[in-house]
Amino acid sequence: MPGLLLGDEFPNFEADTTIGRIKFHDFLGSSWGILFSHPKDFTPVCTTELARAARISDEFKKRGVKMIALSIDSVEDHRNWSKDVMAFNSEAESPLPFPIIADDKRELAIKLGMLDPDEKDKDGMPLTARCVFVIGPDKKMKLSILYPATTGRNFDELLRVIDSLQLTAQQKVATPVDWKPGDKVMVVPSISEAEAAALFPKGVTTKRCLLGRNTCGTLSSEETLKINPH
Repeated sequence: MPGLLLGDEFPNFEADTTIGRIKFHDFLGSSWGILFSHPKDFTPVCTTELARAARISDEFKKRGVKMIALSIDSVEDHRNWSKDVMAFNSEAESPLPFPIIADDKRELAIKLGMLDPDEKDKDGMPLTARCVFVIGPDKKMKLSILYPATTGRNFDELLRVIDSLQLTAQQKVATPVDWKPGDKVMVVPSISEAEAAALFPKGVTTKRCLLGRNTCGTLSSEETLKINPH
C-alpha cells in the first residue's frame, strides 16, 4: 500500500492461498509474521529463495514468526511450484512448510506497493519486487525491505533483524552495527544512568564521544544473552 509506514497497522486483507482462504490478521493470531513476495512462480532466483526459506523454517518457528509468501500466480501454480521447491531441497515428498498467497490479478501487489516497474514478464506486465514485511503481534509493521526482482534476499539477515526487533521490543536497548545475538547492545539514550544501573545490574560501560557531547551505554555479552529470548 503506498504510504504504508513503520508502525502502521498492516492491512487485514483476505486472499486465497495454498492452505485455503485466509484473513491475514486471523492467520497471524498473536504471533509475529513475515510476508515475503516473489516475482513469479517457477523462476530460478525465486525457487532458490523459497527453498532456503523452507530449509530454515524451524528457525522462524523458534522465534514465534509465522511465514507466508506471495507470488503473482494461481494457487494451482503455487502448489505445483512448491513440489519443485522441495525437490530442489532433495525433499520431494515433504510439503512446503508455509503457505503462498495467490495474487494472479496483482491486486494485493498493487495495494502493498510491491510492483517493480523495471522488470516485466513476457506480456509486458510488471513483476512483483522482492518485498519483506515483518509484522508484530500488535499487527503493526515493524520492518520493510524492498529488493528489486533481480536480487535475491539473504535470509540469515532476516533472522538477525528479527532477533533485534524482538529483543528491542522487550528491553530498552538498541543493537549496533553488525550486531548478532550474544553481542553487546546499547542502552537507549532516553534511559538515565541510574535507571540503566537498575535495569542491568551486571553493569553498563559508558563511552564518551570525542567532544563529550554524547554517550552510549553498552551491556556485557552475558547480560545480552540473559535478556535475549533466543
